[in-house]
Amino acid sequence: MTKEKTEQEAYLQLAAACAQAEHCEQEMRDKMKRWGMDPEAQNRVVERLTKERYIDNERYARAFVKDKVRYNKWGRRKVQQALWMKRIDDDIQQRVLDEIDDEEYLKVLVPLLKQKRKSIKAANDYELNQKLVRFALSRGFDYGIIRQCLDVDEEMDIDDEMD
Repeated sequence: MTKEKTEQEAYLQLAAACAQAEHCEQEMRDKMKRWGMDPEAQNRVVERLTKERYIDNERYARAFVKDKVRYNKWGRRKVQQALWMKRIDDDIQQRVLDEIDDEEYLKVLVPLLKQKRKSIKAANDYELNQKLVRFALSRGFDYGIIRQCLDVDEEMDIDDEMD
């Protein structure tokens, strides 16, 4: 059983955590809930953390999106769902997701599909493309981007064969 934290103890511990890495409001509220803090105290701590710029949901969302797209190779839908689960406002989500253009998604998805293509067993090109589409959809990519990647991938295969 954990000792209930005072408002000041919670603030100091959460400020230290936020100084080390980017966190959103919901993550801080979840920690305080686990510590058994009442909602009013949680609100005061979150207000103070926000006022002193330890937490900023838009800054967090921007860092989260870049991290998940570039390093985890997630598509727009999967990132959007994760932001929704962290209770980031829809307008912040939209604004931050719109900063990532199709070119960046293509840079992420084309190599991912090329790598996946090597491990897929398929009887024909149609079946192979179906499996690649399902894989990309599971990573949260939109069908339009997937289609562009498959077109780029097929063009690269033709270029590779000509060499």
